[in-house]
Amino acid sequence: MIKSATNQSQGMLLFRLTPLQTFAIGTLKVKEIVPYTRLTAIPHSHPTVLGAATLRGDTLPVIDMAKAVGYPPLSKEELKDCYIIITDCRRMLVGFLVRGIDKITECDWHKIDAPPSSLGKNVFVTGVMNVEEKQVQLLDVELLLSKVYPDKPDSLHPVLTDIQREILRPLKILLVDDSAVARRQLSQALDSISIPYFIATNGRDALTMLEHAADAGEPFDILVSDIEMPGLDGYELAFEVQNSDKLNHAYIILHTSLSSEISVSQAHQVGAHEALTKFEANELIHAMLRGAEKISSLETES
Repeated sequence: MIKSATNQSQGMLLFRLTPLQTFAIGTLKVKEIVPYTRLTAIPHSHPTVLGAATLRGDTLPVIDMAKAVGYPPLSKEELKDCYIIITDCRRMLVGFLVRGIDKITECDWHKIDAPPSSLGKNVFVTGVMNVEEKQVQLLDVELLLSKVYPDKPDSLHPVLTDIQREILRPLKILLVDDSAVARRQLSQALDSISIPYFIATNGRDALTMLEHAADAGEPFDILVSDIEMPGLDGYELAFEVQNSDKLNHAYIILHTSLSSEISVSQAHQVGAHEALTKFEANELIHAMLRGAEKISSLETES
């Protein structure tokens, strides 16, 4: 496993939405944690948006996270004891009001398990782990935000010419993301322009698919992967691909919900050709077109 500076250690912020269950999000998404502050009403906002807070010059919406994921909403009496987790995700600053903050802890992302079927259809949970003999559920913040702030239709459907479409159509494309909402967005973008693709839900499966395809003489041309994934994350996947003679044919596009120049810089350090903050369909498609151009030029040289 990579032990370089690019493999930035990401901890877990543990917090409570109910008295009994502990939840978590990765610390790279968290900008700040502040005590509850007075909120200003936002007319015609989503039912889970409690209002807007102004913090350090930024005005941001504050969401009752418990209500947003299906738990009892916060009462007015509880508010004074609550905390706001300020996140930078999906290109927007958002505050999540939670019942309590437990702590920030180190995390071995490779030991996060898929959510058990006993959780039912709680689609907001992407993984579970044990911290001090207590089960912690990892929340899918991207999915939560997509319910509160749905993507505009034009952000999901790319626009390209017939010539550009035919450039992409012959390429073998692999999409990798552990988030169901992100996979749906990626799929819709390519489905809308009739571009075929393959999907993996985690980095380990993606690496296996890449290796099998290369062994069969049909290697993948373009790899589009999320950065933040339990198990083998996007940085590690890119590193493995670039350091394998049989896999490094692939043009690597990493994407992240973190609006951070640091994430982009790290992506380039591990060998990714591009890094995007997700999700804007036209940006993704044009990154793929740049990949197609590079692949074509390498084939011409050889």
